[in-house]
Amino acid sequence: MQFLPPEDAPKGEEGKNYLYTRVRLAWYYRPSDVSDRPVADSRLLLAAIYSEVCDINQLRAKCHVVHRDKISDLAGWKKRPDRFYFNRLFDPYIKKEFEIIQSRDVRNLPDNIRDVLTSRYEYVVAEKEVIPDLTDTVRLCDTCQDWCPSLDTVQCDRCKKFFHMRCVQPPLVAKPSRGYGWTCAPCSRRHEEEVDSHEIRHLTPVAVNKVKSNAPAARGRGRPRKDRSQAEKEENLPVKHFNMWPFRYFGQHTVAEDTLDPEDLIFPRTASRIGPKYQANVLPAPDPYNSSPDIEDRGNDSTVEVLGILNTFTESESDEIMKRLSNDENLKSSVDWLTEVVRRISEAAMDSSMNSVKMSIMRHEKWKAPSPYKDKDWNREEVVAFEDAIAHLGPELRAVRDEVASRSMAEVVRFYGHWKSMKLGEENQRRKTTGTPPKPVSLQYKTLAEANDGQRVGHSDDDSSIIAQPSKTPSCGACRTRDSKTWWKAPKGLPTNILCDSCGSNWRKYADLNVRPLREESVPSSKGRDKREGTPLAGPSMKRARSTPPPTISIAPQNRCLGCMKAGPPGKVLKCKKCQFRVHAGTCGAIVDPGSLDAWTCELCENEETMEASINPDCLLCPRAGNEDRRTAPWPPSDSFLRACKPTEGQGWVHVLCAVFTPELTFTNASRLRLVEGLNTVSRHKWSTKCCLCGEIEGAVIRCHDCPKEFHASCAWKQGHKFGFEIQPVKSSRRDTTITTTFKGETGCMNAIVSCVDHDHSKRDIYDICETNEGGETALQVYCRAYKQAPVGQAHGLLRKARRLDTILNIRSEAIPPTTPMPNSAGPECYHCRTLFSPAYYPLTDVPTLNGQHSSRDYWECHRCHFEKNETSGKTMGMMVS
Repeated sequence: MQFLPPEDAPKGEEGKNYLYTRVRLAWYYRPSDVSDRPVADSRLLLAAIYSEVCDINQLRAKCHVVHRDKISDLAGWKKRPDRFYFNRLFDPYIKKEFEIIQSRDVRNLPDNIRDVLTSRYEYVVAEKEVIPDLTDTVRLCDTCQDWCPSLDTVQCDRCKKFFHMRCVQPPLVAKPSRGYGWTCAPCSRRHEEEVDSHEIRHLTPVAVNKVKSNAPAARGRGRPRKDRSQAEKEENLPVKHFNMWPFRYFGQHTVAEDTLDPEDLIFPRTASRIGPKYQANVLPAPDPYNSSPDIEDRGNDSTVEVLGILNTFTESESDEIMKRLSNDENLKSSVDWLTEVVRRISEAAMDSSMNSVKMSIMRHEKWKAPSPYKDKDWNREEVVAFEDAIAHLGPELRAVRDEVASRSMAEVVRFYGHWKSMKLGEENQRRKTTGTPPKPVSLQYKTLAEANDGQRVGHSDDDSSIIAQPSKTPSCGACRTRDSKTWWKAPKGLPTNILCDSCGSNWRKYADLNVRPLREESVPSSKGRDKREGTPLAGPSMKRARSTPPPTISIAPQNRCLGCMKAGPPGKVLKCKKCQFRVHAGTCGAIVDPGSLDAWTCELCENEETMEASINPDCLLCPRAGNEDRRTAPWPPSDSFLRACKPTEGQGWVHVLCAVFTPELTFTNASRLRLVEGLNTVSRHKWSTKCCLCGEIEGAVIRCHDCPKEFHASCAWKQGHKFGFEIQPVKSSRRDTTITTTFKGETGCMNAIVSCVDHDHSKRDIYDICETNEGGETALQVYCRAYKQAPVGQAHGLLRKARRLDTILNIRSEAIPPTTPMPNSAGPECYHCRTLFSPAYYPLTDVPTLNGQHSSRDYWECHRCHFEKNETSGKTMGMMVS
């Protein structure tokens, strides 16, 4: 619309020598941006009477936007690049669409108004139901022969003549209701005479036959033309503008005479919301001279609440009181603390008890319970989460509070005020030390001839939509090509997050992607069977669609996972309804019905009601928390991933991190990460080693993958160490003895690693614990299912625990492994105690003889008798209880 010089450029002739730095752009919307209605035509736009001043470097290219009626060959127009058209207008303020017609098509107006309208504007904007009235022939009142505006006009239902509502006798106050007609006086009298004479005959409608013609059919508007010069003429057709706009509103809420005023507003309008439907019926105000004696006069001592009387104190008295209350300068500048000081001193002064004023940590507000006048200090994690939410969501504090779950809404609001003041203070202090930053120097042309040559603005080299270094094997998310000079960022909902140059340009210009369908028969089963690019796909041939609508971009509320600090939809990232703990469902082993996502609770909150496990939520592999930490509710805190805990086989609790990254531990159900087993198999070295981060010996440590440092898993998480999974390739000779798995197309042995934050991780492919594959499974899920599943199919839980204890006690090095007896009708029976019930039966080696001959019958001993016999045989036992 307009190129603008810098804001501080002088007006008049002097400002013409300055280079343009800004540009005023008229907005056009895509139909999919303002409604959910799918539109297959990617060249169709919605006009708007809205403009915005932008930096001139934001310009990328030039395009042509023309009204539909100006295009004679629509199909040929859409084949040319950077060509768009419109036929409707969208108003972003009243959220409504209007029709656009050419101003020369408007006929139902007086000549003076129509001449002004057509001379100023190229198009007219109006409601759809008003268009037939505007394009009709001029309507004149049959009585006064003046023009009849639509709002003050009635039409006879018989003679089809128009009348002013004031010109009929008697004058009409309002138009007939919808569904009813109106007839003028002569037609009404004529109808009464016809009824009285009984000569009314209702004519039968006769179908009108169309006259056949030998002329050729008219050429369709969408039929392509080969006349390229005609298309170029349509691009350069002159369009009339008035105050930089080619259209104005002329609908049912417009007064036609106002169009003559050049200052009249051109924007769309709606009906005024006046009347009992929108306004309240307010009672009349009371008479101030005859007030009721029962009502107290406002403003007296009995109806006024004293907020403070510090204005009656002298400056020395105020300073003395402040020194006596506190010496903290930061506290004296706190608005909350000063508000409480003013209230308490004012109450004490009125009660003559100034010496009893003390500033405790609680404040008393009317109708509220006592609360701390100063919030607890925010830690670094809370401040980072708050600033990230402000940068992403803006000042929407309710949404920000969801990101900082450990704080209440009131605390977030108060901290937002302090945070803004702190930022302003930092800026003012920076200006005091360095001075006011100088204004950028505006560039000027040296001569007037150089200014007439114009100015060139190019494509920005640092475009944020261009990916400079894609992955090792980039693949376009739409056409799946792997060769492109430039790679662009892709929208959500595609197989990959990048687009090739062709698809990226189409998406940015036309919001259109020709997505290549992904077929199951075309997916390679392994890396060695990948087809080279360009090889035709196997399977039946399918006709590719010419155009695929853009992927749906979800606008549902997002939850930020505390494990990876990335946002996701509620079905993917769960949120506890009690403690507001947020985590990926696959990382905590939760399987939730889609209809009950809002009712999900974490396992610690669920245990508070069911009491199935211990009420002490401390991790058995970590140092015990102090009493001060336990006072914070909930514990463990809900703003950390360490709240993700799982019960053990002994009804204790273990962090998910500790259970996954400790090699000795397994899960009874690896898909849900339930019942951690094997705590008694953790080596004594891990229990007795000091953590290099917290200095405590209590708990079991793990070792860094890249150095000999040893630390607790929870301490490493708090210090920001790298937790993830790495896939190592396996030789073909060892594939039969090594468990392999596949994640994101990479096959090998998956290892859980923890690396110090000081090490360089850029040269290694380490998958985060919440990183998902094509099927939506997290890396932690895939690892636990392959390597952390306990052998539940071989023995039940009690027997597995007993075998682990036997391994620790070393009492079964010479014993024969338990054998499951063959089932028979009587069942196995212990030879010593004759019991029929035991978790395991052992074959009896010293079978008794009968007359010097061995019996052919098999003899068994139960697990208890077998254990007691080994104990009495002189073997020592040692046990370590964690």
